[in-house]
Amino acid sequence: MKYNMKLNPSPFEMIKSGEKTIELRLNDEKRQRIKIGDEIEFENTGDSTQVINARVLNLHRFCSFDELYKSLSLLKCGYTSDDVCTAHPSDMERYYSVERQKKYGVVGIEIELITNMTGGQNGI
Repeated sequence: MKYNMKLNPSPFEMIKSGEKTIELRLNDEKRQRIKIGDEIEFENTGDSTQVINARVLNLHRFCSFDELYKSLSLLKCGYTSDDVCTAHPSDMERYYSVERQKKYGVVGIEIELITNMTGGQNGI
C-alpha cells in the first residue's frame, strides 16, 4: 500500500538528506493501517512539486509522546545536535492535542528513502 503525507520544509529536507529516519505522527485511523513494507510519499508543504518516497521499516507505537521520547533516538526523529537537549514531548502538542494523543496513541514510523523525486505526483 502507498500513503501520502505532507511535511513542512525542514523535516522534508531532513528526510531527503537521510538525517531524519523516524517520522512522528498521531496513531489515528490512517496511521493504524500502515504496515511494514508499505510506501509513503512525502510532499513538501512549501513546494508541492517536491516529493520523496520512503519504505516503512518499522512502526514504534506508544501511548504518548512522553513514552516515545524516552524510547527512540530523537536525532533520528528530526532533532539536531543543537536542539536535542531541549527536546520535550510537549513539542508535539503544536500538531496534536493532548486529548487526541490520549485517544489514538502515537507512532514513530521508521523509514528508508526509496527515491528522491522533484516532480509532483497527483492522485496518491
